[in-house]
Amino acid sequence: MPRSQRNDNFIDKSFTVMADLIVKLLPIDPKAKEAYVYYRDGLSAQNDGDYAEALENYEEALKLEENSIDRGEILKNMAIIFMSNGEEEKALDYYRQSLDANGNSPSCLKNMGLIYEKWGRLAEETGDQDAADRWFDEAAVHWTKAVRLYPGGYLDIENWLKSSGRSNVDVYF
Repeated sequence: MPRSQRNDNFIDKSFTVMADLIVKLLPIDPKAKEAYVYYRDGLSAQNDGDYAEALENYEEALKLEENSIDRGEILKNMAIIFMSNGEEEKALDYYRQSLDANGNSPSCLKNMGLIYEKWGRLAEETGDQDAADRWFDEAAVHWTKAVRLYPGGYLDIENWLKSSGRSNVDVYF
């Protein structure tokens, strides 16, 4: 039984019913409709913390989805799961794929920067300042792109860029 039919939450169930009606009524390719159902079930599973089921649904959605922006969103959600599971290398791979599909995703760039900044802090803690600086520089590259795509949306990152001396512009918006 699809996840959308198992949900006991009234609001979620109502939204799902309405979304299903809209998708059925719109003149959308059946393959795109099926991709949407897998994507929606993946989101639901991800929100419930069932990452294995979410990944299965996202993989099925990717097999069907042809729209590059939608593919980018699916890949980004998969990356978020890998990142939350501590699989940072795999997360970075999926973030890169997401950016290849949709280069205008500041949240992908922000999350990639988070990984690099974490690696920089870890290197710093072990006394490897050269590695730390390389990771911090990599974080700055990604965060600068994110801030330019979403000015004013990541104030903490803008502050980090300025306070670390890694900002190459004073104002992002």
